[in-house]
Amino acid sequence: MEDETKKRIPLWLYPSTIECMDALLEKDNCKSRSEFIEKAIQFYSGYISAEDSMNFLPAAITSAMAGVVGTTENRIARVLFKLAVEMSMMMNIIASNAEIDEALLSRLRGKCVSDVKKSIGAINFEDAVKFQKGQ
Repeated sequence: MEDETKKRIPLWLYPSTIECMDALLEKDNCKSRSEFIEKAIQFYSGYISAEDSMNFLPAAITSAMAGVVGTTENRIARVLFKLAVEMSMMMNIIASNAEIDEALLSRLRGKCVSDVKKSIGAINFEDAVKFQKGQ
């Protein structure tokens, strides 16, 4: 667009539309009505075509969304770290008190992997107790 030359066109607007535009010029950091109208046309064209949604989404929305995703990612990472520490502590306590041979441990790992895959991670203690009791 930088190498293009602007063309003058006739434009008819209602007085109320002009008032609305004039009231929002400064808020949108536009120096002229022409700039405001051009931005509005580009926004509306992007909205209608919806080929590249990032062209017409306001920068504030995309920035806010990126912030929320980043914050959520950090929060999940911290919770997963804490969970891994707690699980490591629990496993070490259990391992120090249990005498389990490697064959049994290998079979149990295979069963646990299978259970987690089947339940998509939604496992519960009751099912583990039933399995251990042979039910």
